[in-house]
This record gives sequence, structure tokens and C-alpha cells, in this order.
Amino acid sequence: MDEQTLIKRICQAALLRGEFTLRSGRKSKYYLDKYLFETQPDILAALGERFARHVTKEVDVLAGAELGGIPLVTAAALATGRPTVLIRNQKKEYGTAKQLEGKLAAGQGVLLVEDVVTTGGQVLEAAKVIESQGAKVVKVVAVVDREEGGRENIEKGGYAFASLLTKTDLGITE
Repeated sequence: MDEQTLIKRICQAALLRGEFTLRSGRKSKYYLDKYLFETQPDILAALGERFARHVTKEVDVLAGAELGGIPLVTAAALATGRPTVLIRNQKKEYGTAKQLEGKLAAGQGVLLVEDVVTTGGQVLEAAKVIESQGAKVVKVVAVVDREEGGRENIEKGGYAFASLLTKTDLGITE
């Protein structure tokens, strides 16, 4: 899928207008409902291919955070053949009581995929979980950067950052 078709499909599937409260608490007149674009097979396949372009020799494992990052990291894994780890929002209280599911060894390089970045708060929390295992976040890649400070916060946290698309690319003006 070419970039213009991907942009059109994401906007058709997931761009909502109205009054919304974001995870950061900020109010917005638009919302990109990640679950609406992440549940469309054609969009998901195209995103997996684009995430694959960010995999370098330093990347051993792909990671995605609950819940929106899970289908994205799965699509990226299918496109790259790399294994994944899944990061829970919080440690579960039963069974193995883990916050990180899958196999991650100290010293491994991780590409952390994210859906929509506003301030970068959730992805920074996920990066800390990865680093608590002794692994290194090589890069954070988001589907969409809302261009509201997330890039700066992620880079200030010491991580390389890229987005597949931005609010500007999607033609969104508030």
C-alpha cells in the first residue's frame, strides 16, 4: 500500500471529530481511534511492513505495550520474523505475575512500537519495563505522532524516535 492510500485508509477508519479527553488529560477536537485502524487487516499489514523498515542489526526483539501495541508488534513480527515481547500496563497478580510476556534477555536490542504518541508517557513507561530486564531500547517507532511534544519527551528520555506518519501528514488541523 502506498503512503497516500495508507493515510486515506487510516483517516477513513479512525479519524473522529468532536470533544475528546486524551490520556494526557488534554482536550482535543479530534481523536485517532487506534483500535479502528488496528483492526483493519490491510492497514495492519501495511504498518507491519513500515515498522520492518526500522529493524536494524541491533534489533533482536520487537516490543509492544498493552493494548494498542499488541496488534502492531504482531504485524511487525510477521513482516520481520523477529520475536516479540508484550508489555502489560501493570504486573498481573496471578499465574507467573509478570509485567513483560515473552522472552527478553539482558543485552538484547529492542524496537518498541507504539500506536499514537501525544506526550510519550505510555511508551516511556514501557521502555522502563524493557530496561528493567537489562535490555536496551534501540528505537521507538509510532504509527502517528500528534506533534504535541511526544517526540521531544521520548528523545529527552534518551531514545531514538521515529513516526510512520504525523498529524501533518494526515492533514489534521484542529
